[in-house]
Amino acid sequence: MTISKNCIDACLACLINCEKCITDCVAAGNKECILLCRDCADICALCARFEARGSQFSKNLHGLCAEVCKACSIECAKHASHHTSCKECAETCIKCATICEELSKSNF
Repeated sequence: MTISKNCIDACLACLINCEKCITDCVAAGNKECILLCRDCADICALCARFEARGSQFSKNLHGLCAEVCKACSIECAKHASHHTSCKECAETCIKCATICEELSKSNF
């Protein structure tokens, strides 16, 4: 399997922004956002690790990562107008979802 630096970079950026969003949402009491960001941060960390090691299971994980990132982006977008961290999280989640979805459908 070919290792995609774009995937690793997108997953790590998403992880970082999800963690920032979680911190801000704890103060704001955005429970649903916190829950989705936690799941997203965890799946992105795992996806980056699998991708870095060239795991044979990366392709399968990419699909799930894309699904979780999309859900997180939708929730964060609800708060984007009044929380910068939610806006940034939504943007990085979409980017990560796009890259992971593409890799989940690739033939390599």
